[in-house]
Amino acid sequence: MNLIFDIGNTQTKAAIYKNDKELFTESIPALTVSYIRNLIERFGPPERVILSSVSKEDSGIAEFLKTNTGYFIQLDERTLLPFQNLYETKNSLGKDRLAAIAGACNIFPGANVLVIDAGTAITFDFINDNNEFLGGNISPGLRMRFNALHNFTSKLPLLEPAESVELFGRNTNAAIISGIENGMIYEIEGCISGFRKKFPDLKVIFTGGDAIFFDKMLKSSIFVISNLVTLGLNRILNYNAEN
Repeated sequence: MNLIFDIGNTQTKAAIYKNDKELFTESIPALTVSYIRNLIERFGPPERVILSSVSKEDSGIAEFLKTNTGYFIQLDERTLLPFQNLYETKNSLGKDRLAAIAGACNIFPGANVLVIDAGTAITFDFINDNNEFLGGNISPGLRMRFNALHNFTSKLPLLEPAESVELFGRNTNAAIISGIENGMIYEIEGCISGFRKKFPDLKVIFTGGDAIFFDKMLKSSIFVISNLVTLGLNRILNYNAEN
């Protein structure tokens, strides 16, 4: 049994895997030692544990996991990966991006894959059919765009995303919503189109908190895999344990 912890910008995910099958997953506000103890009491001691964080975590958590589990790794730029990482600034590469790529090459081995992760930021990451991660793009996520329009202007309101959007708005609120959401749709579709011109056999995986939100709005053929990051962390954990 593998225990997976993914500390993101806005929430933490805990997951339990056996081989490549997810047996349990849960989103929590923050990871604590007492929460980990509770998981171990419920499911038994794990054979392997991985901790990934894109934000600052309590150093006592890593120490607890080191001393109370059989095999523990904390994902960083020195961790062995099941693909070749050709990114130039490995120390600044987000752990969630690494994990998503590992999940993608596990699902589509030997394929050209574009991974789109729509969360706090929206990231586009590409791994080719030689199992080489070449890089990607980063831009503001959905709610970040709503917040930016509100925070950097004196009069524009802070709005929530809408599940249906018109081509253009007939009032200020509608104009903000259509501008932000259509802008993201055009950005995503344009990125997919650009990659597909160069790689016609491209597979596209959509993940992240806003993946389902945009899935029905996109015309491109994509695969929505909500647990891609924890799946990738599980793959990285097994790869390190075996090597």
